[in-house]
Amino acid sequence: MLATISKQLRNHPALIPLFFFIGGGAAMSMMYLARLGLRNPDVCWDRKNNPEPWNKLGPTDQYKFYAVNMDYSKLKKDRPDF
Repeated sequence: MLATISKQLRNHPALIPLFFFIGGGAAMSMMYLARLGLRNPDVCWDRKNNPEPWNKLGPTDQYKFYAVNMDYSKLKKDRPDF
């Protein structure tokens, strides 16, 4: 299969950017999926030691990927402790 792809790329060099961008997009999507699985407080990998990881988040913790016009360091705690 790789031999066929390399033969096609030698015969049609215009396909090289297509393979480059498709591969880059696939790599970025896999990295974002890994980030969601490892950094999101809604995901619980260890139910015995930390069954509710979202309760340990403080009001100044930023877990969003991109926050527009939001300064998390100035937020105050406005929720009860459980």
